[in-house]
Amino acid sequence: MKRNLFPFEALAVLTIIVTGAAAQSNEIDGIIGRTFISDQGVVGTGLPDSNIHFGHGLTFEANYGRRFLDTGVFAITFEIPAVIDPSEKLHFGGFNAPSSFASYFVTPSARVSLFPSGSVSPWISVGGGIGHFALSSRLESGQPNPNKSGTTTGAVQLGLGLDVKIIGSVYLRGEAREFRSGEPQLNVNTARSRYYNLFTGAGLVWRF
Repeated sequence: MKRNLFPFEALAVLTIIVTGAAAQSNEIDGIIGRTFISDQGVVGTGLPDSNIHFGHGLTFEANYGRRFLDTGVFAITFEIPAVIDPSEKLHFGGFNAPSSFASYFVTPSARVSLFPSGSVSPWISVGGGIGHFALSSRLESGQPNPNKSGTTTGAVQLGLGLDVKIIGSVYLRGEAREFRSGEPQLNVNTARSRYYNLFTGAGLVWRF
């Protein structure tokens, strides 16, 4: 009897997968929030405060997603979050660091959502791509920055969030994404090789 039922069980599983794959949908979002970076110590300064302090830069995200599997209980979406912090302020008593820099992250990712068609849907996201840092042309002291070249590096993205249905195909999204990348060139020695950039924000999602 078990052997006779196996084809039907396999057909049922295949039907769920094919149905989920056929229920493809697109989405775009616009998110606004802040970037948070922990203070970083600078080696060999002899200053009372040898830390670089980062401001909480106003940050924007645009994201396109394509859902390719939806079982009703969970869904998998391919997404391309692009996160831009146009002006991250720096404060350092040594005056050698640039006054600010801009950061850009583009990290294609896979997002797994629970209850994707429900009124409330939590999700997690993992992916990787590139990050770019563009330094200010001025130092904190006001002098010209001798190192104006940007830095491009690989980046890993880890995110979590919550989508709440507002009306029709429009959702409210709250999220937090951490980008781990190489260090920007800040003209000082922080003795670090990795840079952790936490973005938190909220905005709207339109599914179509």
